Amino acid sequence: MAQVLVVTSGKGGVGKTTSTAALGAALAHEGENVVVIDFDVGLRNLDLMLGAERRVVFDLINVIQGVAKLPQALIRDKRLENLVLLPASQTRDKDALTEDGVARVIAELRKKFDWIICDSPAGIERGATLAMRHADAAIIVTNPEVSSVRDSDRIIGLLDSKTIKAERGERVDKHLLITRYQPARATRGEMLSIDDVLEILSTPLLGIIPESEEVLRASNVGSPVTLSNAQSAPARAYFDAARRLKGMDVPMLVPGESRGLLNMLFGRKAA
Repeated sequence: MAQVLVVTSGKGGVGKTTSTAALGAALAHEGENVVVIDFDVGLRNLDLMLGAERRVVFDLINVIQGVAKLPQALIRDKRLENLVLLPASQTRDKDALTEDGVARVIAELRKKFDWIICDSPAGIERGATLAMRHADAAIIVTNPEVSSVRDSDRIIGLLDSKTIKAERGERVDKHLLITRYQPARATRGEMLSIDDVLEILSTPLLGIIPESEEVLRASNVGSPVTLSNAQSAPARAYFDAARRLKGMDVPMLVPGESRGLLNMLFGRKAA
């Protein structure tokens, strides 16, 4: 049975779509069958991150409204045949998403894939709540900044109240992914430290993605950083995060540090 994973945050611009593409490609590279779904109806950027923008014919809304069948809308990656994209519509708004329609799509995809990764729009409106609705687990993406961390705390509350698992009295597994981390700025007190973020959010740490021009360079050429430059620091961090999602024990390294200071914090749960 597929694992439904939502990549979410309260604040825009923290790297959700970049992380969805990078983690999806990393899991596919590890042999998993992966579909990534763009829930950002009206904006649609996940296809750009995967270099598939010219191949979009049908989209998520077309499938929900019965204009197209699901296989017609799925776009298989040219580099990894086990990585598939379900794009969002660029001409509709989020009101076109329906709870029943999303449920049907997720149910059909569960039969075909190991991982269903839902790229959530920013905020807490309809698109975001539907993206997390069927999640078995969530990745909360945050920058080490006060406003981003505060918004992430709000998202954690929604995951504990607005998902199907929550309504059944179950917990959605939550993982924290800290992006755009710069050790020099953290040392100078110009951004929150990793310890500060973990103290505020009390959520198990999945990975720390360092700030790097490689991420922007990969986006500009339509390739996840885990494919465009697998040896770069952000790519290695994403590969480690993907392996942790699979349950592997991978040491947690802080960018800029020579040792795994956060091994004791990895897996730390809320009190």
